Amino acid sequence: MFKYEFILPLIGSLLLIICVLVGVAFLTLLERKVLGYIHIRKGPNKVGFVGIPQPFSDAIKLFTKEQTYPVVSNYLPYYFSPVFTLFLALLVWMMMPYFTGMFMFEVGLLFFLCCTSLGVYTVMIAGWSSNSNYALLGGLRGVAQTISYEVSLALILLSFVFLINGYCAEEFGKFQEFMWFLVLTFPLALSWFASCLAETNRTPFDFAEGESELVSGFNVEYSSGGFALIFLGEYASILFMSMLFGVLFLGCDVYSWLFFIKLAFIAFAFIWVRGTLPRFRYDKLMYLAWKSFLPLSLGYLILFSGLSVYVGLL
Repeated sequence: MFKYEFILPLIGSLLLIICVLVGVAFLTLLERKVLGYIHIRKGPNKVGFVGIPQPFSDAIKLFTKEQTYPVVSNYLPYYFSPVFTLFLALLVWMMMPYFTGMFMFEVGLLFFLCCTSLGVYTVMIAGWSSNSNYALLGGLRGVAQTISYEVSLALILLSFVFLINGYCAEEFGKFQEFMWFLVLTFPLALSWFASCLAETNRTPFDFAEGESELVSGFNVEYSSGGFALIFLGEYASILFMSMLFGVLFLGCDVYSWLFFIKLAFIAFAFIWVRGTLPRFRYDKLMYLAWKSFLPLSLGYLILFSGLSVYVGLL
């Protein structure tokens, strides 16, 4: 009994963490290759066979560099905020519908909202604790942006809670057996994707890292291992958001190889957007969140809640 209750979930979680980190490594390689071809150049192609081991050599370089920290920083929060960034990015993978009963639980969507809202604090603490004005400004921008787009993410998820009448991600597989939710809720899918871009600080919403005025945003004082952990956390979030988009809108058939092709395509769309779109203006970012996505998600929420009440009366 002990073996099944403790050892198997432990082995499963270790395997999951290793697979996510390897996926993140190859996502960075994919990004650099795709951006290279968008810029009409090759991208990394010197290390090993066509540059495949490049992410691993980058990781070795980052983790073996000397760890520096600002003398005036608040050392403990400064040191631990990248660790919590990666921890939260890996923890949220527990809600993925595995169907084997390893982790997946009944309130997975609530768990996702809790983990993403905690991610705000890591950005804020990383910006504040380094005691740099540029890092603090980047952190405040990132926090304001993340909180704004979390509202639309939560309302879109709540619409689906009314639609499937539950918080469990496994239910999406049953409801999308014959038709994807993408067909029924295409505007919601577009606003979810844009909100995911803003939530993960990606172009065209990367105001926390506006190079022209902030150098590198909230992580400007980080180097070597701390920077690598923030980097890993960001790309693990991109992979997770791609997986969640596939679960919500593209049929939740996790044990089909087609699901992973969908996941890879959504991750590619994140990179594609980065290579083609310029950065938004900050006021337009807020306008988009509060004047466009909020009314749309509220409209769908009212529609789906009305449908659920109507079906309940029947």
